[in-house]
Amino acid sequence: MECVKNMTIIESVACICLSVAVIGRVCSSISFKKVQNEQEERFAYCQTKGTKELQADVIQIEESQAGLLAVIADGIGKENTGQVCARLVTDTILDAYESYQVLKKTDYFFQSSFLEANERVQKSLGDRKGGASVLAVFYDGEAIHYALAGDIKLLFMRNGELIPISKGQTIAMLAKQAFYEGSLSKTEAIWSKEETTIWNYVGKEGFKEVEKSNPPIQVKQGDYVLAMTKGIYEEVSLARIEDILRKPDTLKEKVDQIVMEAEQKREVEKENGTVFLLKVEV
Repeated sequence: MECVKNMTIIESVACICLSVAVIGRVCSSISFKKVQNEQEERFAYCQTKGTKELQADVIQIEESQAGLLAVIADGIGKENTGQVCARLVTDTILDAYESYQVLKKTDYFFQSSFLEANERVQKSLGDRKGGASVLAVFYDGEAIHYALAGDIKLLFMRNGELIPISKGQTIAMLAKQAFYEGSLSKTEAIWSKEETTIWNYVGKEGFKEVEKSNPPIQVKQGDYVLAMTKGIYEEVSLARIEDILRKPDTLKEKVDQIVMEAEQKREVEKENGTVFLLKVEV
């Protein structure tokens, strides 16, 4: 496991290398000062390769005066293409965020940074096929703002219950929307219900507008914000995740337990998985 708390850089690197070599799992928890001489764990994440040879999920997190931004990219593509795309996307969005002291126009920031990431990925791909599902979550101290291209899930937990936030840009969600708009029959909608193919992602020709929080999600003290990629939500039920989050464990222990649950499933094929957990302090 990646251990960054109270460690030197050399010790941290050694810990990361050991954890990846032994179990193929990377976990981290971060503390920030809440008041002088008092620290509290704010967020944690954990990753697993599943049954894949490479880890194509990338997560990057930055906290500044503007707030906290977490970017998760689930790479798409053969060999190391997905890995490269995911890294390029997260780097691009975090680079765009660095200049902000205050971030009020989140919709503009998300749309412009995702478009820039899309252009950079397309230029780097050449003749190859690839890209990434991408979720960016911004917490300004009062509300959660997010942007999504693809099928990474975002939820929050209040009073012990997980509540989905993101819808996802899948064929199933398009069919559901079309049914409510009256342009798709009930039978057609039912046939499309289990279709998980994504219709939009960063790096795609004809990249479309991202799904955004409109309005922002107002959060309360003690709420949890949870994000997870396919290798987690396909393997671990929401009921089981709720049980884990209700326990009086640290954030690091919670995300580690969720990943362990995913790894224990005896599926022949399991995707890369990332879980990110933020504890709301207002």
